Amino acid sequence: MTEGDVGVKKLFSYEDARALLPEVRRLTEEAARQVEALGAPGEVAPSGAAQEKQSEIANAWAGALVEKGLQVKGLWLVDFDTGSGYYCWRYPEPEIQFYHSYEDGFRGRMRIQ
Repeated sequence: MTEGDVGVKKLFSYEDARALLPEVRRLTEEAARQVEALGAPGEVAPSGAAQEKQSEIANAWAGALVEKGLQVKGLWLVDFDTGSGYYCWRYPEPEIQFYHSYEDGFRGRMRIQ
């Protein structure tokens, strides 16, 4: 993204979201493996180094997805803005299978396939 892109809302058709999902899945799987190798998130580590590294990995993952126009809503949870709501994907779901309105959020997810 360039400086001029900051604040620009990216909208996704279902086809656009499905086309981007393999890259999103790759980035997410890689980050999740790295975090898991350091121990479960929230697990008390002998030092804070493992938790700090987990946070760095998760933040880098989130930043990479935000640069692609996605909205990160939680750990391994991303939304593709449609202009009227979101296509919602959570790792390790195999495909984009859910939609929710802006108001309802994750709890209001409806199956689209």
